[in-house]
Order: sequence, then structure tokens, then C-alpha cells
Amino acid sequence: MSDPAGVHLVGSIPLSSTEEVFTKICQEIPKRLQSLPDGETGYRHGFVDWQTFVFPPGILRADKRDGPLQGDFEPTLDDIKPTKYSEPNAASYRTFQKLREQGIIPPGIRFQVSLPTPINTCFAHVDYAYRPKVEPLYMQRVVQDLKNLQAIIPAEDLAIQIDCAIEMGYLEYERGRLSQSNLVYIEGQRKGVINEMFKPHPSLEPLKETMADRVAELSSAVDLGVLLGIHLCYGDRGHEHFVQPKDASLLVEMANAILERVDRQIQWIHMPVPRERTDIDYFKPLQGLRLGKTKLYLGLVHAQDQSGTEERIKVAQSVYGPSFGVATECGMGRTAREDLDSILSISKKVSAPVQIE
Repeated sequence: MSDPAGVHLVGSIPLSSTEEVFTKICQEIPKRLQSLPDGETGYRHGFVDWQTFVFPPGILRADKRDGPLQGDFEPTLDDIKPTKYSEPNAASYRTFQKLREQGIIPPGIRFQVSLPTPINTCFAHVDYAYRPKVEPLYMQRVVQDLKNLQAIIPAEDLAIQIDCAIEMGYLEYERGRLSQSNLVYIEGQRKGVINEMFKPHPSLEPLKETMADRVAELSSAVDLGVLLGIHLCYGDRGHEHFVQPKDASLLVEMANAILERVDRQIQWIHMPVPRERTDIDYFKPLQGLRLGKTKLYLGLVHAQDQSGTEERIKVAQSVYGPSFGVATECGMGRTAREDLDSILSISKKVSAPVQIE
């Protein structure tokens, strides 16, 4: 069977500058990319960690605020600051243009920007009680920033990826799998504390459908002509998931729910594949995907593991066929430099070139 076509980069890359990211990636994995992120270098490398400044201090999570929770507070849009995603990405796009003019970035590749759903950012920063009030306000701010980006970057140059990580944690909690016995997302914190963190607010019921609706709402602000992708994730703190997926079934359920609700073409959906999963049971649920023209990228490339990557590809193809591309499980912002080099080398070896749209 032929090699998977194309490589997808989820977002963050552990290099010192945007120019270094663009240059290295184009050199190491030529003719494999449809879109190219700026690496989310510097203060943005920790996913949504840098978004604390957006929210009033009195409604932050207990582990992020200095004083007591602010009671009887009705937040308005004026209380939620602009997210400022457009500012660093506008600067990175100027670098993108310069390197494209110099021939370092090939013509046709899009500049890729990743945006979180409000569920992710509010989970990371906002107290549980205030999330239903704050999430729609944060959505307005993200959409404003998206519109700013689309006013700066021509549609034919832009790709937007919507990142969904906490959504998978909420679904696992709902199904009773975030028990203390199988939680792995600890990083110095008690398992029971992490377990309760993933308890979804009742305002999200019915859970899967409501979360997919939120993705659709954000997607509706992406201009036609701009490529749209969805990244489904199980977390990567300390290179560990918050829980290991039983198989790909929840990822397929969430993907199908999003596809049913988004009223435009989604160009790609990305799903993680844990390193140890070379068994066919993990991949069997992929047969239920209703992608249509949407491309699947499987995050099955793992550092220092070419043989394992090839085995995961072989098993995935036996279930799904050859029509997917390859990726890592998550962004690489926390990856060691030698592992980055390994990932890029493996990605090139196990994939075939793609024709850019």
C-alpha cells in the first residue's frame, strides 16, 4: 500500500523564532505540507496558558487567583479583554511573506493559525461557577480576533485550526473513565483533584452536542476561502494524556458531531494515536467516520520510533485505507530538540508528497 500523503503540524514547535520554524520545517519536510504554523514560539508555547490576562482576577480558578472568588459578579464583554491572537500572528505572517518571496517557503502553502474553543481557555483559567457566563463573552473576543486576522491575511494565504482538547476530557469524564486509577495527567497534583477538574458544567448538557455546537459557532466566523481544520486532543502535559483513550471511538463520535454541525467544508480533522497502540482495536472505530471530502491526519508519529510509526501506519491502513496523512499527537512545544529532529525525519520517511490546493 502507498505511503500516507502529507504531513500536518499541529501548532507549537520548540524553536527560538518564527523565522527559524519556517526555514527548518520547509527544509526538513519538503512537499508534505498544506499549511505551516509559526510554531507559537516564546510566550505562546504553552497552548492557552498565556491567556490569563484576558479575565478579571476575581473570577480566576482558585489555583490562579490571589484572593477570594469575586461573588455576585455579572461579567460583560468590557470585563473580558481582547485575546490578542491577531497581533503575534500578523507579525509572523509578515515573516511568512518575506520567506516566501525568498523562495524558502514554497508557493501555495497556507499560513496556519490555531485558535482554542472557549471551553479550553475557560477551563484553564476561569472558576467553575463563572464559566457559563464567561464562555460566550470569550467567544466574542476570539471571533473579533479572527476577524482582525482575516482583515490582515488574504483568504488564499490563511488556514485556521480550531483546537479541542478539554472537550475530550469532558467526554471521558462523562463516561466514567477519569477515575483515580487510570488518570495519568498529574504533573505534581493529586489525581482526585485533576479528576474533579474535568467535571463539565451542567450548562454544557447535552455534552457532546453542545460542545460540537460551540465548534460550529467558531467555524462560522471563518471566511469561505480560508482553510479550516479541527484538532482533537487528549492533552500533552509532560508528554502524557490526561487519560489514555480506550480506542478512537470518542474521537470519531466528536468528529462526526462537528462535521454534522459545521455548515462549510472542513479541510482536515486531526486525531491522536498513542505510542503503544499498534493494535487493530484502537483503529477500528475509524470505519465509522463520516468525513466526506475532509482529510484525516493521524497523530501516530512518535520521536525515536520509526519502526513503531510504520507499524501504526500499517495497522491504520488495514482498517481505513491509505487516504490519511501523518502528524504527531499534539503540538511539539514541549519537545526536546533531538526529538524534534527525529519527528521531522520520520515524518518525511513515512509520507508521500502532496499536491497543494
